[in-house]
Amino acid sequence: MQFTTTQDAPVDASSDCLIIGLTEDGQPGSSFQAIDQASDGLLSRLNEAGELPRKIGKTLVLHAVPGVTAARVLIAGLGKTDKLDGVRFYKASCAAGKALRQSRATSAHCLLTEANVADRDLAWKTRQAALGLAWSDYVYSATKKPDADAFPPTERVSFPHSDEAAGQTGIAEAVQAGIQLCRDLGDLPPNICNPGYLVDTARRMTQEHPGLEVEILDEERMAELDMNSLLAVGQGSANPSYLIHLSWRGGPDEDRPLALVGKGITFDTGGISLKPRDLMEQMKFDMCGAATALGVMAAVAHLKLPLNVDCIVAAVENMPDGKAYRPGDVITTMSGKTVEVHNTDAEGRMILADALTWTGQFVKPAATVDIATLTGACVVALGHHASAVMTPDDALAEELLAAGNEAADRGWRLPLWDDYQEQIDTPFADMKNIGGMPAGSITAGCFLSRFAEGQRWAHLDIAGSAWQWGKPESASGRPVGLLVQWLVDRAGGWSGLGR
Repeated sequence: MQFTTTQDAPVDASSDCLIIGLTEDGQPGSSFQAIDQASDGLLSRLNEAGELPRKIGKTLVLHAVPGVTAARVLIAGLGKTDKLDGVRFYKASCAAGKALRQSRATSAHCLLTEANVADRDLAWKTRQAALGLAWSDYVYSATKKPDADAFPPTERVSFPHSDEAAGQTGIAEAVQAGIQLCRDLGDLPPNICNPGYLVDTARRMTQEHPGLEVEILDEERMAELDMNSLLAVGQGSANPSYLIHLSWRGGPDEDRPLALVGKGITFDTGGISLKPRDLMEQMKFDMCGAATALGVMAAVAHLKLPLNVDCIVAAVENMPDGKAYRPGDVITTMSGKTVEVHNTDAEGRMILADALTWTGQFVKPAATVDIATLTGACVVALGHHASAVMTPDDALAEELLAAGNEAADRGWRLPLWDDYQEQIDTPFADMKNIGGMPAGSITAGCFLSRFAEGQRWAHLDIAGSAWQWGKPESASGRPVGLLVQWLVDRAGGWSGLGR
């Protein structure tokens, strides 16, 4: 989807559809009034009859409105004026995007940015409206051809021209490219998107984006580095494991990079600790941490972010086999610490243990954020609304939470108190890989913290935000928005980007 700006008046805008918003209790905006006047009061009559949508998520498409050049007028409910915050505005934009796609319009002029959104300026509203419209326009097509009568994609959306809005269209396209890559990778079936496919994706990214460089560690090289924990998880699979290292150098050479470490379990059977059959097909999404990290790097390269950023992906498949690692095994990690395996389905933390150690030793980042669909307990705790944020660093936690709020891609902090650490103690090794039912997400974070010692580190558990369990929906593309915003904040903000 391409985003542009235009100086055309709403009633004269040349597009298939005008998109306007309407709150439950506020005055209609200037575009509503202009369309109403041009149509001899049509919108006022519909409004008085209670036929126009006002609640968030509700939409209505009007065809052939008199006095309006566009073939359609799409009205999106914005809810109550005093509750219209960034998250609600983004939800309304997504609902408008879905209705736009279903209207068969291939172009639109978006006027949702006229709404008063609490603590949000015009630049933000333009960027987030564009991202919401694009998010709902996404349709998976890699292994399923669209039906002959399928809704056509929306090709172009314009916004009212202003100095604030002009730069945001390019920014939105860049961020959307990262979100779409994340969703594309997450949605692919595991027989296609295996560890080798992630390697090919990283290499292809370096060809598409000058400035990106890639290093691939194969199993032989990882064995030389004693990355036994990562290799143990993958040794039951016919597909070899890899560690992928993408780097972007947009900042000064002397600046230490920021590192993103993604869990890339391209399919998770649970290994010997086999998962129940229900919903196991959704375990193709267990690589969404890796997909997020790669998506963020794509956005960074599109934006040409003036920052040094590294992406490390542990790409592994967890399968049961005669060679598979077992409950009861004690494994010596790259760090030298030993882990007693109590559950082979707690494999994400096993591969991240070595990935975090490698990152600390070879990247030496200024800050590290790992991203992983790590625990079902996180879905129990937070549902599908927020990514869990865990870190012993209060300032880093605030940075990530603030970025999530700004991007309408929220996180919520869980504690990493030392009280929880004793749950992963064992007499047979330095630690065990599960801490039992209580605080399952937190004890997983405690496990990872032992391999991030000496690093400014945070862990994002995205098991609930990366996709909706049990629903036949695609990957969400989260938390690409949160992490791009975090990096942009570290680079000094959106000013000057996307132009």
